[in-house]
Amino acid sequence: MIETVPEIGSTNAALLARLASGDAPGEGDWLVADRQVSGRGRAGRVWTDGFGNFMGSTIVHLQSSDPPPQTLSLVAGVALHDTVAAHCPGLADLALKWPNDLLAGGAKLAGILLERQGDAVVVGIGVNLAQAPDVPGRSTAALAELGFPIARDAFAQLLDQRWQLALARWHSGDWSGLRADWLAAAHPVGTLLSAHDHDHGQVTGAFAGIDPFGVALLRLADGKVHAIHAGDLEHVRD
Repeated sequence: MIETVPEIGSTNAALLARLASGDAPGEGDWLVADRQVSGRGRAGRVWTDGFGNFMGSTIVHLQSSDPPPQTLSLVAGVALHDTVAAHCPGLADLALKWPNDLLAGGAKLAGILLERQGDAVVVGIGVNLAQAPDVPGRSTAALAELGFPIARDAFAQLLDQRWQLALARWHSGDWSGLRADWLAAAHPVGTLLSAHDHDHGQVTGAFAGIDPFGVALLRLADGKVHAIHAGDLEHVRD
């Protein structure tokens, strides 16, 4: 089921509040807003909404046999990439960026935000369908501006279908297959990337994939593999 509201502070915050009150929707249901006035991204970043864009959240109820919860960000990335790729055949340079972005031509097209409460995880997804917000220091893109317009509700239906398939695979133990799908849709292994590591400062190395816990790996100049548990990976430009 997809519930739509004309305006809300944040779809993630609304579902977290419903979880706390015991009135949460079932797994797989979506809360989608026409406008989101207090939207946010990872690390507390503000993500301004745009009318006609997709802004929605859903809940995953964790089971003891599930893969690590943090891998849901990558699972959502697979579903999101598949949705956009299916609607936009021929869209060049569509790629996932660890841990939670979808890029088109190097510009941010969509983002994912996970927030956990108890044995549940709220998965929030924002996609620039009609317009791209201005984000200082970031290049952004929208599907309509790239020549692939789509109505919000039609996109929501497509994303819901892909998400349900990916989530069923995750619950059934196919994280290894989803991990392979994520790698196939992401920046290639060997791509030179940098990240700010809390303990080691700025780290630069060749992308060496992701481990079974969804942690990004960089191969440094000395051949050692460095794990990036949090933060953003950025392409190193000439």
